[in-house]
Amino acid sequence: MAWQSPIAPGISWYQDSVGERPDYTALDGSISTDVAIIGGGFTGLQAAYNLARLGVSVVLIEGHRFGDGASGRNGGQLGTGQRAWPDELEAELGFERSKALFDMAENAKRYLLDFAEQHGIDIDYLPGQMNVAHKAKYAGEYRRSAEIMAARYNYPHVAFMERDETRQRLGSNRYHYGVRDTGTGHIHPLKLLVGLARVAAGAGAQIHEMTPASAIRQASGKTLIDTPKGTITADRVLIATNAYIGNLEPVTAAHVMPIRSFIGATEPLDKFSSIIPGSEAVADSRFVVRYFRKSRDGRLLFGGREAYTADSPRDISSHIRRQIAEIYPDLGTITMTHAWGGSVGITLPRKPFARDVLPGVTSLAGYSGHGVMLSNYAGKMYADTVAGNARELDLLKDLKIPAFPGGATLRKPLLFLALTWYALRDRM
Repeated sequence: MAWQSPIAPGISWYQDSVGERPDYTALDGSISTDVAIIGGGFTGLQAAYNLARLGVSVVLIEGHRFGDGASGRNGGQLGTGQRAWPDELEAELGFERSKALFDMAENAKRYLLDFAEQHGIDIDYLPGQMNVAHKAKYAGEYRRSAEIMAARYNYPHVAFMERDETRQRLGSNRYHYGVRDTGTGHIHPLKLLVGLARVAAGAGAQIHEMTPASAIRQASGKTLIDTPKGTITADRVLIATNAYIGNLEPVTAAHVMPIRSFIGATEPLDKFSSIIPGSEAVADSRFVVRYFRKSRDGRLLFGGREAYTADSPRDISSHIRRQIAEIYPDLGTITMTHAWGGSVGITLPRKPFARDVLPGVTSLAGYSGHGVMLSNYAGKMYADTVAGNARELDLLKDLKIPAFPGGATLRKPLLFLALTWYALRDRM
Protein backbone atom coordinates (compact mmCIF):
# COMPACT_ATOMS: atom_id res chain seq x y z
CA MET A 1 0.00 0.00 0.00
CA ALA A 2 1.33 3.45 -0.93
CA TRP A 3 2.39 5.70 1.94
CA GLN A 4 -0.27 8.28 2.78
CA SER A 5 1.12 11.46 4.26
CA PRO A 6 -0.52 12.35 7.59
CA ILE A 7 -0.05 16.09 6.97
CA ALA A 8 -1.37 16.46 3.40
CA PRO A 9 -4.29 14.91 1.51
CA GLY A 10 -3.89 12.57 -1.42
CA ILE A 11 -1.10 10.38 -2.76
CA SER A 12 0.86 12.42 -5.28
CA TRP A 13 2.01 11.39 -8.74
CA TYR A 14 5.47 12.36 -7.55
CA GLN A 15 5.31 9.72 -4.84
CA ASP A 16 4.13 7.02 -7.21
CA SER A 17 6.82 7.86 -9.78
CA VAL A 18 9.84 8.56 -7.60
CA GLY A 19 10.87 4.96 -7.00
CA GLU A 20 12.36 3.97 -3.66
CA ARG A 21 12.12 6.43 -0.79
CA PRO A 22 14.74 5.42 1.76
CA ASP A 23 13.78 5.45 5.43
CA TYR A 24 15.83 7.39 7.97
CA THR A 25 15.67 6.44 11.64
CA ALA A 26 13.99 8.60 14.26
CA LEU A 27 16.19 10.29 16.82
CA ASP A 28 16.48 8.05 19.88
CA GLY A 29 18.23 9.72 22.79
CA SER A 30 19.74 13.11 23.58
CA ILE A 31 22.56 14.63 21.55
CA SER A 32 24.72 17.74 21.29
CA THR A 33 25.73 19.39 18.03
CA ASP A 34 27.05 22.59 16.53
CA VAL A 35 23.87 23.25 14.52
CA ALA A 36 20.41 21.74 14.86
CA ILE A 37 17.89 22.00 12.04
CA ILE A 38 14.14 21.59 12.41
CA GLY A 39 12.50 20.65 9.10
CA GLY A 40 13.58 18.23 6.39
CA GLY A 41 12.51 20.04 3.23
CA PHE A 42 14.74 21.74 0.68
CA THR A 43 15.91 24.49 3.05
CA GLY A 44 16.78 22.24 5.95
CA LEU A 45 18.45 19.46 3.96
CA GLN A 46 20.51 21.88 1.86
CA ALA A 47 21.69 23.60 5.04
CA ALA A 48 22.54 20.22 6.56
CA TYR A 49 24.49 19.10 3.48
CA ASN A 50 26.46 22.32 3.13
CA LEU A 51 27.27 22.51 6.84
CA ALA A 52 28.40 18.88 6.96
CA ARG A 53 30.68 19.20 3.96
CA LEU A 54 32.32 22.19 5.68
CA GLY A 55 33.03 20.08 8.76
CA VAL A 56 30.28 21.50 10.99
CA SER A 57 28.45 18.94 13.10
CA VAL A 58 24.75 19.07 12.27
CA VAL A 59 21.63 17.21 13.37
CA LEU A 60 18.41 17.58 11.37
CA ILE A 61 14.98 16.37 12.47
CA GLU A 62 11.80 16.06 10.41
CA GLY A 63 8.43 15.40 12.02
CA HIS A 64 7.21 13.13 9.23
CA ARG A 65 8.96 11.66 6.19
CA PHE A 66 11.24 13.66 3.96
CA GLY A 67 9.08 14.93 1.12
CA ASP A 68 5.74 14.96 2.95
CA GLY A 69 5.73 18.76 3.09
CA ALA A 70 5.75 21.34 0.32
CA SER A 71 9.22 20.41 -0.94
CA GLY A 72 8.02 17.03 -2.16
CA ARG A 73 4.50 17.96 -3.32
CA ASN A 74 4.76 21.31 -5.12
CA GLY A 75 4.27 22.42 -8.72
CA GLY A 76 7.94 21.92 -9.63
CA GLN A 77 8.37 25.27 -11.42
CA LEU A 78 11.66 27.10 -10.96
CA GLY A 79 10.70 30.54 -12.25
CA THR A 80 13.10 33.46 -12.62
CA GLY A 81 13.86 36.20 -10.13
CA GLN A 82 11.77 36.72 -7.03
CA ARG A 83 7.99 36.29 -6.99
CA ALA A 84 7.33 39.85 -8.18
CA TRP A 85 8.52 41.27 -11.51
CA PRO A 86 11.95 42.93 -11.13
CA ASP A 87 10.52 46.31 -12.07
CA GLU A 88 7.93 46.00 -9.28
CA LEU A 89 10.69 45.37 -6.74
CA GLU A 90 12.73 48.19 -8.24
CA ALA A 91 9.88 50.64 -7.67
CA GLU A 92 9.72 49.55 -4.04
CA LEU A 93 13.36 48.88 -3.14
CA GLY A 94 15.42 50.73 -5.75
CA PHE A 95 17.47 49.28 -8.58
CA GLU A 96 20.50 48.20 -6.55
CA ARG A 97 18.55 46.02 -4.11
CA SER A 98 16.19 44.75 -6.80
CA LYS A 99 19.13 43.74 -9.00
CA ALA A 100 20.85 42.03 -6.06
CA LEU A 101 17.71 40.00 -5.33
CA PHE A 102 17.38 39.11 -9.00
CA ASP A 103 21.00 37.99 -9.14
CA MET A 104 20.46 35.94 -5.99
CA ALA A 105 17.60 34.12 -7.69
CA GLU A 106 19.77 33.44 -10.74
CA ASN A 107 22.46 32.09 -8.41
CA ALA A 108 19.77 29.88 -6.88
CA LYS A 109 18.74 28.54 -10.28
CA ARG A 110 22.31 27.68 -11.25
CA TYR A 111 23.00 26.18 -7.85
CA LEU A 112 20.00 23.83 -7.99
CA LEU A 113 20.73 22.57 -11.50
CA ASP A 114 24.46 22.21 -10.82
CA PHE A 115 23.79 20.40 -7.54
CA ALA A 116 21.56 17.84 -9.23
CA GLU A 117 24.06 17.28 -12.04
CA GLN A 118 27.09 17.00 -9.74
CA HIS A 119 25.39 14.41 -7.55
CA GLY A 120 23.76 12.40 -10.30
CA ILE A 121 20.17 13.22 -9.32
CA ASP A 122 17.75 12.84 -12.23
CA ILE A 123 15.20 15.57 -11.54
CA ASP A 124 13.23 15.26 -14.82
CA TYR A 125 14.29 18.76 -15.82
CA LEU A 126 12.41 20.22 -18.78
CA PRO A 127 13.27 23.74 -20.05
CA GLY A 128 10.94 26.66 -20.51
CA GLN A 129 8.28 28.57 -18.61
CA MET A 130 5.44 30.83 -19.74
CA ASN A 131 3.61 33.45 -17.70
CA VAL A 132 0.26 34.21 -19.31
CA ALA A 133 -2.30 36.98 -18.88
CA HIS A 134 -5.92 36.09 -18.19
CA LYS A 135 -6.88 39.73 -18.82
CA ALA A 136 -6.04 41.66 -22.00
CA LYS A 137 -5.24 44.82 -20.03
CA TYR A 138 -2.05 43.21 -18.68
CA ALA A 139 -0.38 43.26 -22.11
CA GLY A 140 1.53 46.47 -21.46
CA GLU A 141 2.81 45.26 -18.10
CA TYR A 142 4.02 41.96 -19.56
CA ARG A 143 5.72 43.62 -22.53
CA ARG A 144 7.41 46.23 -20.36
CA SER A 145 8.65 43.71 -17.80
CA ALA A 146 10.22 41.51 -20.50
CA GLU A 147 12.01 44.53 -21.98
CA ILE A 148 13.28 45.67 -18.56
CA MET A 149 14.60 42.22 -17.68
CA ALA A 150 16.67 42.21 -20.87
CA ALA A 151 17.84 45.83 -20.75
CA ARG A 152 18.37 46.44 -17.02
CA TYR A 153 18.78 42.98 -15.50
CA ASN A 154 20.97 41.36 -18.16
CA TYR A 155 18.44 38.58 -18.71
CA PRO A 156 17.76 38.14 -22.45
CA HIS A 157 15.83 34.88 -22.13
CA VAL A 158 12.31 36.36 -21.75
CA ALA A 159 10.29 37.41 -24.78
CA PHE A 160 6.79 38.84 -25.04
CA MET A 161 4.22 36.64 -26.81
CA GLU A 162 1.43 38.15 -28.88
CA ARG A 163 -2.03 36.56 -28.90
CA ASP A 164 -1.38 34.07 -31.70
CA GLU A 165 1.89 32.84 -30.25
CA THR A 166 0.35 32.53 -26.79
CA ARG A 167 -2.51 30.43 -28.15
CA GLN A 168 -0.18 28.25 -30.20
CA ARG A 169 2.29 27.55 -27.42
CA LEU A 170 -0.49 26.86 -24.89
CA GLY A 171 -2.82 24.98 -27.20
CA SER A 172 -5.62 27.12 -25.75
CA ASN A 173 -7.31 30.44 -26.52
CA ARG A 174 -8.11 31.07 -22.84
CA TYR A 175 -5.25 33.57 -22.33
CA HIS A 176 -4.54 36.83 -24.14
CA TYR A 177 -0.80 37.46 -24.01
CA GLY A 178 2.23 36.15 -22.21
CA VAL A 179 5.98 35.98 -21.84
CA ARG A 180 8.12 32.94 -22.56
CA ASP A 181 11.25 32.32 -20.51
CA THR A 182 13.79 29.96 -22.08
CA GLY A 183 16.29 30.45 -19.25
CA THR A 184 14.45 28.37 -16.68
CA GLY A 185 12.31 25.22 -16.47
CA HIS A 186 10.59 22.73 -14.22
CA ILE A 187 11.50 19.59 -12.28
CA HIS A 188 10.22 16.55 -10.38
CA PRO A 189 10.63 17.99 -6.86
CA LEU A 190 10.41 14.73 -4.93
CA LYS A 191 13.24 13.22 -6.98
CA LEU A 192 15.38 16.19 -5.99
CA LEU A 193 14.33 15.87 -2.35
CA VAL A 194 15.09 12.14 -2.15
CA GLY A 195 18.48 12.68 -3.79
CA LEU A 196 19.24 15.63 -1.54
CA ALA A 197 18.57 13.59 1.61
CA ARG A 198 20.92 10.88 0.33
CA VAL A 199 23.65 13.42 -0.40
CA ALA A 200 23.25 15.16 2.98
CA ALA A 201 23.54 11.86 4.85
CA GLY A 202 26.54 10.92 2.73
CA ALA A 203 28.27 14.17 3.64
CA GLY A 204 28.00 13.31 7.35
CA ALA A 205 24.84 15.14 8.42
CA GLN A 206 22.78 13.25 10.99
CA ILE A 207 19.26 13.33 9.56
CA HIS A 208 16.21 11.85 11.25
CA GLU A 209 12.63 11.34 10.06
CA MET A 210 9.55 10.89 12.26
CA THR A 211 11.06 13.14 14.93
CA PRO A 212 8.85 16.15 15.67
CA ALA A 213 10.12 19.06 17.73
CA SER A 214 7.81 19.78 20.65
CA ALA A 215 9.54 22.83 22.13
CA ILE A 216 12.47 25.20 21.70
CA ARG A 217 14.06 26.64 24.82
CA GLN A 218 17.31 28.31 25.77
CA ALA A 219 19.64 27.85 28.73
CA SER A 220 23.29 28.63 29.51
CA GLY A 221 23.94 30.06 26.05
CA LYS A 222 22.64 26.97 24.26
CA THR A 223 19.38 26.20 22.46
CA LEU A 224 17.55 23.02 23.41
CA ILE A 225 15.03 21.25 21.19
CA ASP A 226 12.74 18.75 22.82
CA THR A 227 11.69 15.66 20.85
CA PRO A 228 9.69 12.56 21.87
CA LYS A 229 12.79 10.52 22.77
CA GLY A 230 15.47 13.03 23.60
CA THR A 231 16.74 16.59 23.63
CA ILE A 232 19.06 18.20 21.08
CA THR A 233 21.47 20.77 22.51
CA ALA A 234 22.95 23.10 19.91
CA ASP A 235 25.03 26.24 19.58
CA ARG A 236 22.86 27.39 16.67
CA VAL A 237 19.45 26.39 15.31
CA LEU A 238 17.77 26.73 11.94
CA ILE A 239 13.98 26.57 11.82
CA ALA A 240 13.05 25.36 8.33
CA THR A 241 9.48 24.20 8.82
CA ASN A 242 7.92 26.82 6.50
CA ALA A 243 4.11 26.38 6.45
CA TYR A 244 4.25 23.67 9.12
CA ILE A 245 5.51 25.87 11.96
CA GLY A 246 2.35 25.35 14.04
CA ASN A 247 2.84 26.66 17.56
CA LEU A 248 6.52 25.77 17.77
CA GLU A 249 7.88 29.33 17.43
CA PRO A 250 5.59 32.38 17.69
CA VAL A 251 7.54 34.93 15.60
CA THR A 252 7.62 32.69 12.54
CA ALA A 253 3.98 31.72 13.06
CA ALA A 254 2.96 35.40 13.11
CA HIS A 255 4.72 36.14 9.82
CA VAL A 256 4.21 32.95 7.80
CA MET A 257 0.68 31.78 7.00
CA PRO A 258 -0.09 28.25 5.78
CA ILE A 259 -2.55 28.08 2.90
CA ARG A 260 -3.79 25.04 1.02
CA SER A 261 -2.81 24.37 -2.56
CA PHE A 262 -3.96 21.42 -4.70
CA ILE A 263 -2.63 19.64 -7.77
CA GLY A 264 -4.08 17.02 -10.09
CA ALA A 265 -2.30 14.73 -12.56
CA THR A 266 -4.03 13.48 -15.70
CA GLU A 267 -3.33 10.39 -17.71
CA PRO A 268 -0.70 11.00 -20.43
CA LEU A 269 -1.98 13.38 -23.12
CA ASP A 270 -1.08 11.11 -26.04
CA LYS A 271 -4.13 12.26 -28.05
CA PHE A 272 -3.66 15.96 -27.32
CA SER A 273 -0.29 16.87 -28.83
CA SER A 274 -1.37 20.51 -29.36
CA ILE A 275 -1.47 21.12 -25.59
CA ILE A 276 1.78 22.85 -24.53
CA PRO A 277 3.70 21.30 -27.45
CA GLY A 278 6.99 22.71 -26.13
CA SER A 279 6.43 21.15 -22.66
CA GLU A 280 7.01 24.45 -20.86
CA ALA A 281 5.64 25.15 -17.41
CA VAL A 282 2.84 27.74 -17.21
CA ALA A 283 1.65 30.16 -14.53
CA ASP A 284 -1.10 32.70 -15.03
CA SER A 285 -1.77 36.26 -13.89
CA ARG A 286 -4.45 35.48 -11.33
CA PHE A 287 -3.77 36.46 -7.75
CA VAL A 288 -4.87 32.93 -6.88
CA VAL A 289 -2.47 31.51 -9.44
CA ARG A 290 -3.23 28.61 -11.73
CA TYR A 291 -0.04 26.76 -12.56
CA PHE A 292 0.37 23.78 -14.83
CA ARG A 293 2.90 21.87 -16.90
CA LYS A 294 3.50 18.62 -18.72
CA SER A 295 5.55 15.95 -17.01
CA ARG A 296 8.28 14.08 -18.80
CA ASP A 297 5.84 11.26 -19.54
CA GLY A 298 3.27 13.68 -21.00
CA ARG A 299 0.80 14.12 -18.13
CA LEU A 300 -0.77 17.47 -17.36
CA LEU A 301 0.04 18.48 -13.78
CA PHE A 302 -2.40 21.23 -12.87
CA GLY A 303 -2.57 23.27 -9.68
CA GLY A 304 -4.86 26.00 -8.45
CA ARG A 305 -7.98 26.87 -6.48
CA GLU A 306 -10.52 29.67 -6.58
CA ALA A 307 -10.21 30.42 -2.86
CA TYR A 308 -7.96 29.14 -0.12
CA THR A 309 -9.13 27.84 3.22
CA ALA A 310 -7.42 25.86 5.94
CA ASP A 311 -9.41 22.78 4.95
CA SER A 312 -9.17 20.35 2.05
CA PRO A 313 -12.00 19.73 -0.42
CA ARG A 314 -13.51 16.26 -0.26
CA ASP A 315 -13.00 15.65 -3.95
CA ILE A 316 -9.81 17.31 -5.15
CA SER A 317 -9.81 15.71 -8.60
CA SER A 318 -13.25 16.99 -9.65
CA HIS A 319 -12.37 20.50 -8.52
CA ILE A 320 -9.11 20.48 -10.48
CA ARG A 321 -10.73 18.91 -13.57
CA ARG A 322 -13.25 21.77 -13.75
CA GLN A 323 -10.42 24.28 -13.81
CA ILE A 324 -8.56 22.30 -16.47
CA ALA A 325 -11.70 22.27 -18.64
CA GLU A 326 -11.91 26.09 -18.49
CA ILE A 327 -8.57 26.22 -20.29
CA TYR A 328 -8.76 22.98 -22.25
CA PRO A 329 -12.42 22.08 -22.91
CA ASP A 330 -11.41 18.83 -24.65
CA LEU A 331 -10.03 17.60 -21.32
CA GLY A 332 -13.35 17.96 -19.49
CA THR A 333 -13.64 14.20 -19.08
CA ILE A 334 -9.94 13.37 -18.89
CA THR A 335 -8.97 10.69 -16.39
CA MET A 336 -7.28 12.09 -13.30
CA THR A 337 -4.83 9.53 -11.99
CA HIS A 338 -3.75 11.48 -8.92
CA ALA A 339 -4.91 14.45 -6.88
CA TRP A 340 -3.15 15.80 -3.83
CA GLY A 341 -2.62 18.89 -1.74
CA GLY A 342 -0.55 20.45 0.97
CA SER A 343 0.31 23.67 2.73
CA VAL A 344 2.29 26.54 1.23
CA GLY A 345 3.87 29.19 3.45
CA ILE A 346 3.13 32.77 2.41
CA THR A 347 4.00 36.15 3.87
CA LEU A 348 1.91 39.30 3.66
CA PRO A 349 4.09 40.95 0.96
CA ARG A 350 4.84 37.58 -0.73
CA LYS A 351 8.57 37.87 -0.05
CA PRO A 352 10.69 35.32 1.85
CA PHE A 353 10.88 35.52 5.63
CA ALA A 354 14.43 35.35 7.02
CA ARG A 355 14.98 36.42 10.60
CA ASP A 356 16.89 35.63 13.77
CA VAL A 357 13.93 34.92 16.04
CA LEU A 358 15.99 34.12 19.14
CA PRO A 359 19.70 34.42 19.95
CA GLY A 360 21.39 31.92 17.67
CA VAL A 361 18.06 30.79 16.16
CA THR A 362 17.29 31.64 12.54
CA SER A 363 14.02 31.01 10.72
CA LEU A 364 13.75 30.73 6.93
CA ALA A 365 10.29 30.40 5.43
CA GLY A 366 7.47 32.08 3.51
CA TYR A 367 8.65 31.54 -0.07
CA SER A 368 5.07 32.23 -1.15
CA GLY A 369 4.82 29.75 -4.00
CA HIS A 370 8.21 30.65 -5.46
CA GLY A 371 10.34 28.40 -3.33
CA VAL A 372 11.63 25.47 -5.37
CA MET A 373 14.90 27.16 -6.20
CA LEU A 374 14.88 29.86 -3.50
CA SER A 375 14.41 27.40 -0.63
CA ASN A 376 17.31 25.23 -1.79
CA TYR A 377 19.56 28.24 -2.07
CA ALA A 378 18.39 29.70 1.25
CA GLY A 379 19.66 26.57 2.98
CA LYS A 380 23.00 26.94 1.24
CA MET A 381 23.18 30.65 2.15
CA TYR A 382 22.48 29.82 5.79
CA ALA A 383 25.35 27.34 5.86
CA ASP A 384 27.65 29.91 4.26
CA THR A 385 26.66 32.43 6.92
CA VAL A 386 27.35 30.00 9.77
CA ALA A 387 30.75 29.21 8.26
CA GLY A 388 31.53 32.92 7.85
CA ASN A 389 31.98 32.56 4.11
CA ALA A 390 29.31 34.97 2.83
CA ARG A 391 26.57 37.38 3.83
CA GLU A 392 24.22 36.92 0.86
CA LEU A 393 21.46 35.82 3.23
CA ASP A 394 21.35 39.38 4.57
CA LEU A 395 19.55 40.41 1.36
CA LEU A 396 16.57 38.43 2.61
CA LYS A 397 16.98 39.41 6.25
CA ASP A 398 16.84 43.08 5.24
CA LEU A 399 13.39 42.69 3.64
CA LYS A 400 10.59 44.20 5.71
CA ILE A 401 8.08 41.42 6.35
CA PRO A 402 5.16 42.55 8.56
CA ALA A 403 3.18 40.15 10.68
CA PHE A 404 -0.27 39.15 9.53
CA PRO A 405 -2.95 41.29 11.22
CA GLY A 406 -5.41 39.88 13.67
CA GLY A 407 -3.16 37.90 15.95
CA ALA A 408 -3.51 34.16 16.40
CA THR A 409 -7.31 34.33 16.66
CA LEU A 410 -8.27 36.47 13.64
CA ARG A 411 -5.35 35.87 11.31
CA LYS A 412 -6.85 32.93 9.40
CA PRO A 413 -10.39 34.37 9.05
CA LEU A 414 -8.96 37.65 7.76
CA LEU A 415 -6.76 35.80 5.26
CA PHE A 416 -9.74 33.76 4.07
CA LEU A 417 -11.73 36.95 3.44
CA ALA A 418 -8.83 38.61 1.63
CA LEU A 419 -8.10 35.65 -0.63
CA THR A 420 -11.77 35.18 -1.39
CA TRP A 421 -11.93 38.83 -2.45
CA TYR A 422 -8.89 38.42 -4.70
CA ALA A 423 -10.40 35.28 -6.22
CA LEU A 424 -13.54 37.29 -7.04
CA ARG A 425 -11.42 40.09 -8.49
CA ASP A 426 -9.64 37.56 -10.72
CA ARG A 427 -13.01 36.85 -12.36
CA MET A 428 -13.95 40.50 -12.91
